[in-house]
Amino acid sequence: MIWLKCNIMFLSVFTDTLLRWVLRSGAVVSALVMAMIMLFLLVESWPVLQHVSLARFFTDSSWHPLEGTYNLTPILSGTLLASMGALFLAIPLGIASAIFIVFYASPRSALLYRRLIELLAGIPSVVFGFWGLTTLVPLINQIHPPGASLLAGILVLTLMILPTIALTAYAAFSAVPNEYMRSAAALGLSRWGMIRGVVFPAARTGIVAGVILAAGRALGETMAVLMVAGNVVQYADSLFDPIRTLAANIALEMAYAMGDHRAVLFVSGLMLMLLVMTLAGLAGWLGKNRYA
Repeated sequence: MIWLKCNIMFLSVFTDTLLRWVLRSGAVVSALVMAMIMLFLLVESWPVLQHVSLARFFTDSSWHPLEGTYNLTPILSGTLLASMGALFLAIPLGIASAIFIVFYASPRSALLYRRLIELLAGIPSVVFGFWGLTTLVPLINQIHPPGASLLAGILVLTLMILPTIALTAYAAFSAVPNEYMRSAAALGLSRWGMIRGVVFPAARTGIVAGVILAAGRALGETMAVLMVAGNVVQYADSLFDPIRTLAANIALEMAYAMGDHRAVLFVSGLMLMLLVMTLAGLAGWLGKNRYA
């Protein structure tokens, strides 16, 4: 009997140690992959960074790499406007969808609604782009030509990132312990009072994680935005103006880019990577300190 207990304890300690090392190894591999991606982008960007100052990427007269002008500001502006517009629409819609599924819908309706959101999450980006090009762009063109515009890009991106926010918020709300809800009900709080005062603070980490994932996808989305946004390098004065994003710019020009032109496209990729990292850090800080 004592021998059996010793074996069980040994196996338990061995399993815990093995799992700890597996998790550590996974974390190290993930960090190394990120570091290698950053290193690759830096190495490929270095030929142009050696003789072109960083300020020129924001102060040159235009984006004409073959003529030696490398202004990325209009493209960066289009990327941020499209992503921020999509997040502005998708965050409240996604969180509202999760609240409906968890707290208001009947079990059958909640299951059906969640399955529809999961189906939306599985649609390839090119399908969203094709739908936007053939349906959404003509509709916008009837309101204000040319149709392919910042507005079309925002609406398509909203549909693409909505499932990410909704499903991560659903998982975060579902993970809130039932004891919290019962305690809030015992205090006489209404359903919305419980959601606002108890569920939101308890689920904020999961919600922030969903927003980070959605923002990363919005910033890096290529094909769908390329098909509906117009791909004109300019500052958007209105929602109906065509734009070009960093990811779409790389996809459009990498096939024929050479020399400094190719290196500048890697600078675009490096800028996109830094944007996502900055956003992740900011969102993590907000999620940690908002309710501290």
